Amino acid sequence: MYAFILALHSLIRWFVLASLLFTLYRAYAGWLGNKAYSKFDDRVRIITATIAHIQLTVGLWLYFISPIANYFISHFKEAVHERQIRFFGMEHITMMLIGITLITIASAKAKRKTTDQEKFKTMAIWLTIALLVILSSIPWSFSPLISRPLFRPF
Repeated sequence: MYAFILALHSLIRWFVLASLLFTLYRAYAGWLGNKAYSKFDDRVRIITATIAHIQLTVGLWLYFISPIANYFISHFKEAVHERQIRFFGMEHITMMLIGITLITIASAKAKRKTTDQEKFKTMAIWLTIALLVILSSIPWSFSPLISRPLFRPF
C-alpha cells in the first residue's frame, strides 16, 4: 500500500505543477493583457485548487503510513538532526501545507473580487508565492540536499 500511495503522490505532483503553471499563465496574461475573466479562467482556478487538495489528501494519507514519518514522530530528538528524516517528517509537509493554503487563499480571494483585473492580479500574486513555496520543498532528483526520483513506478 505504501509504495502505491508514494507513486500516486509522486504522479499527482506533476498535475499540481502543470495546473499551477497554466493557471499562472492565464492569470498573468489576463492581468497584464487587460483581458476579461472568463468561465474558462474560473474553471482553471477551481481545477487547480481541486488538484492541490487531492494532492494534500494523498500526501496526508502517505504521511500517516510512511515509515519515515513514523520514525520521525517516534524518535523526534534524534530524527530532527537527520537531514532526510527531518525533511520528510517536518519540512516537506509544513511547506506543502503552506503552499496549498496559499493556493486556497488565491482561489477564495479571486472568487470574491469584483473586477476582472482584480481577479487576475490576486491569482497571479498568491499563486506565484505558492509556486515558489512548493518548488522549494519538492525533493527533486537533482537536489544535493534531498534527492528522490522524478517518477516512481506503480
